[in-house]
Order: sequence, then structure tokens, then C-alpha cells
Amino acid sequence: MAYTPAACRSASQEEAASKPGSSVSGMMCTSLPRSRSSSAESRAKRELALVAASSTAHSAVVVQVEALGGMAWVIVVGGGMAGATVAKYLRLWGDAVDVTLIERSARYTSNIMSSMVLTGQRSMASLDFGYSALQSAYGVRLVTGDVTEIDPVGARVRLATGAWMAADRIVMAPGIGFDAVPGLDDASRMPHAWQAGPQTTLLAQQLAAMPANGVAVLTIPKVPYRCPPGPYERACLLADWMKANKPRAKLIVLDANPDFVTERDNFSQAFFGLHANVIEYRTNVEISSVDTQQMIVYTNGGPVQANVVNLIPQQRAGALAMASGLATANGGRFVPVDVLSYASTAAPRVHVIGDASSTTQPKAGHIANQEAKVCADALSRIFAGGQPDPAPVTNSACYSTITRTQASWLTAVFQYDPVSKTMKPAAASSAASVGWKSGHIKQMNQWFDALMADSFA
Repeated sequence: MAYTPAACRSASQEEAASKPGSSVSGMMCTSLPRSRSSSAESRAKRELALVAASSTAHSAVVVQVEALGGMAWVIVVGGGMAGATVAKYLRLWGDAVDVTLIERSARYTSNIMSSMVLTGQRSMASLDFGYSALQSAYGVRLVTGDVTEIDPVGARVRLATGAWMAADRIVMAPGIGFDAVPGLDDASRMPHAWQAGPQTTLLAQQLAAMPANGVAVLTIPKVPYRCPPGPYERACLLADWMKANKPRAKLIVLDANPDFVTERDNFSQAFFGLHANVIEYRTNVEISSVDTQQMIVYTNGGPVQANVVNLIPQQRAGALAMASGLATANGGRFVPVDVLSYASTAAPRVHVIGDASSTTQPKAGHIANQEAKVCADALSRIFAGGQPDPAPVTNSACYSTITRTQASWLTAVFQYDPVSKTMKPAAASSAASVGWKSGHIKQMNQWFDALMADSFA
């Protein structure tokens, strides 16, 4: 599972990394930088700077700390899968790198597995992760608060207090944002539940209260969006749950894409075979507006009325990335980056990882973890006076619950192509399960636990 710098990889590790549920532990490379001198003094200075930044109200002060003892300072904005992982591995692989993680929430709620909350298979508490290990075990400094502005040229961030913090490099991991939907004046009426949290609980309550012969609608936006198999997995889970709890209910899936965007064989068999009596699947459906009071979704194929609407809007980079002016790819929706280091193509001291970046890799939690490690490795090399790994390799595994007791899986390995300067699927590296099995549920849970531990423990 884990990205390992090229200098530390072995052939056996590369092979293991291509298997779903595998775990390749991160290791310390002797070539990566270690603390050189005066690190205690440098870290004390930074501690004072953080206090100043957090306590300065509505001022224009710039907090900038000299890199004493040769220590570099990285500010990470966003503590999701990407942000937590890069903060951890910057410290793990480069003790001469001082890392400050800025996150508005005290804890992280995993989007992975969150659809299982809708069917009562998981609790929100089981998706909750904190940052204490990053602080105690790795020395990551945590600032709980909002970043209101990014200065890409000066590598500065502005806190909600008004104070600016400057560093050698900024790593942005702001996740996704959503396009506005005309008529969606009350999001609670048609929750997306695509960022796990209160909307997840709300959608679960709405489904439970739906009449036994009710109609639910699930919308799927055009690609790219977070977690390609996620909406199809959710549809399968809900269909299976409806069979047991709402036996006369129907689920209408409105897909803005012309076909399943991933795992076509498995999902088509599930939609048109296993769950055919519950799921009605419509493709190339574009949403023009909604009426939250009448619970109507207006589309290019006519209006659709339902008791419950799980409206997942078109997606883009998170608000901070959009406001930075760096989101110029995909029609101005995501940030173009150099995938050797994930540096913005327009601002080389700002690195953007996870769902907000524009790459040829899927927007998924496992890939966010991998991008974070490539970025951490690249920054460690740069701070040591070197260059990023010229041939990074990432891998991703994903499980999809087809029923509440059975799951499918897919996996892919991506390697850098120097001609196109993109990450491309490695030859014969992609694979998917043929159908779904109950045994895959155990593997899925093991994979999830290992992935979360790799990012947060």
C-alpha cells in the first residue's frame, strides 16, 4: 500500500504493492536528510512563531522563522488523507524538516466506508481519526483553525486571526468543493453526504423514514469526481438494504456519464442482474435545477420526483485552491501539478496533493495517500540539495460493497511517463475481481485499517 522512495524499493515490494490489501511499509532511506544542527533551537523558535500567529488578531504581521540549523519549514494546509500523510512522512523521512499542519477540524472523518453508515453497518465513530499520533510520534505541529488566503508567490498562508505564516514550502490538501445547483436553497433537503459528517447521518435518517414503497434518487456527477466507484457502490448498498427494509421501494440512479466510469463488468452485473428489481439506471442525465420543497430533480430527460434525493453535485478543488488562482486545469476546476513533486505548475513553492490536484490518477483516498508520499519524498530530496525521484510509482486498491455482506475489488499501479510527464497505468498492473465474494469484506476491513493507520497512526 505505501509508497516507498525508489532508492528504498525492492522488486518484491513492487510486486506486493500491486496486490489489493497489501501493505508495503514506509522505510527510512539513509540518503534522506537527518537533523544537522541546532534543531532544538530551531523548533523552539518555530513554537514561538506559531503562538504569535495564533494569537495575533486581525493584523498584517508576517510570521517567518529563519531555518536555523539547516531545518526547512513546511506548512501543510488540510488534514485529510493527503495532508495527514504528507505531514507524517515529511517528519518520518526527513527529521531536518519542520512541519506545521493547519486543519480547521480537531478530528478527521473518513469518507471511505461512509456509505456503510447509511445502511447501519458502520457508525460515524468508526470513521473518526485524530492527529495525536502525528504530534507525539512524529513531531508534527498542529494548528487548529482556518486558512483564509494563500500567497503562492511568497509561500505564505493567512490564518483566520489575520496573521500570515511564511514557510519554505506550502503543501495544500484542501480536498473538493461542489458546484452550486440552481434551486438547492436547502442542502439538508437533498444532502450529498459526499463529505462524511452530518449529511451522512441526515441521509441515513431520511432513508429510514422513507415509505416502504418510496422512491429514492441518487445522482452521479460528470468525471472527475472523488472516488470513481463510490456512487455505484452506494447504489448497490442502498438497493440491498431496500430489499430487506423497504421491499417495494425503488432507487433511480441519474448518471451524468454515458456509462459506468469504473468496474463496468461488476457494476453492470449488479445493476442489471442482482439489483435489477430495485435499481433504475439512467445515463447521460444532466441536472438543470431542483425543487427542494416538492423534491423534484429537473433534468434534460424531464423531471424526477422522489421521497429522498441524494444529490451529489459536480466537483472541483476545495475553496482555498480555487481562491488561490492556481486551479486552471479541467476548465478551471483543479490545480495542474508536476507529478514528480506535486508542485503547482504556476507556483513551484506550493505543492497540491489529493483530490484538488489535476492528474491522470483517480481521485481516491488511497491515491491521496500515495501522492502525499511522493510529495514528501520529493521535498526531502529537494531540501537535501537533490532532485525529486525521476520515476515515481504509485498504486491504489479499492473495494466496493455490492451487497451488505459481499464486495468486489480493483487495483492499479501507476508509473511516471517521461514523454507525457503524467502517471500512466503500468503494463499488466491493473486488475479487478470477477464478481464479488463475502471473503472480500474481511480483506476490505483489513485494507481500510491499514490505510488509516498509515496516514494517522
